[in-house]
Amino acid sequence: MRFEKRMPNVARNHWPEEESQISVRSKFRIVAPERDATRVNERIRVREVRVIGADGEQLGVMPPEEALAIAREGGLDLVEVAANSRPPVCRIMDYGKYKYEQKKKNASKKSHSATLKEVKLRPGTDQHDLNFKLNNARKFLMEGDKVKVTVMFRGREMVHTYRGREQLNEVVKQLGPIAKVESPPRMEGRFMSMILVADREAVAEAKRLAEQGDSAGASGRSEASSSSEETSAKAAGPAVEEGTGDAGRDAPESGDPERAPERAESTASAE
Repeated sequence: MRFEKRMPNVARNHWPEEESQISVRSKFRIVAPERDATRVNERIRVREVRVIGADGEQLGVMPPEEALAIAREGGLDLVEVAANSRPPVCRIMDYGKYKYEQKKKNASKKSHSATLKEVKLRPGTDQHDLNFKLNNARKFLMEGDKVKVTVMFRGREMVHTYRGREQLNEVVKQLGPIAKVESPPRMEGRFMSMILVADREAVAEAKRLAEQGDSAGASGRSEASSSSEETSAKAAGPAVEEGTGDAGRDAPESGDPERAPERAESTASAE
């Protein structure tokens, strides 16, 4: 019977069976979950707090136990919103719903990042096509994106590069109220391009005016519909009354059945 002598691994100074017991370092970094530092309900341990109700009303200063009892009556939570105040300010709210809305709002902010959109023109682009492309550029700027306006030259058009610059100047003139030139026009081979960015204040003002115009249009439509209904009602009123009068004249006289014998006797005596 042959016996083999097991020799230790000299390089690592351990036996071969111990190699499987060596812990391998993970390539993924383990990140601990973020801890919510907001104090809620029983975690609020101070002598007294200033309480704001669920509807925003001031409930005054009271012990946290009393404020928590008020919150429990409405099925809500007591949340500390200003820990550095003296006394701390707490608000009665649905904390789970509040956290969900904040998470959704932060996700929507991160989801949209400014991207570079491109609008391509030619030196001979007519006014109709130019207006169509500028409407797209205006929509991109209103959404917070950058716009690269490029004029393409072909063949002998390279001799008349001034026409491309005129096109770009016309673009700046029409988009001027909501756009600012980030990169001025410059030639890159057969292309002349510039980059526009949105003017935040002008974009916000334009959105506000658009919302006011929509609300005014909706109120105008409702007033027009109500006035048309009143006009139709007035026009239908006299017709109904006239129909009632004709019916009254054309209708035969209907006497009372109890007085019918009296009318018959008076008719006989008259004869």
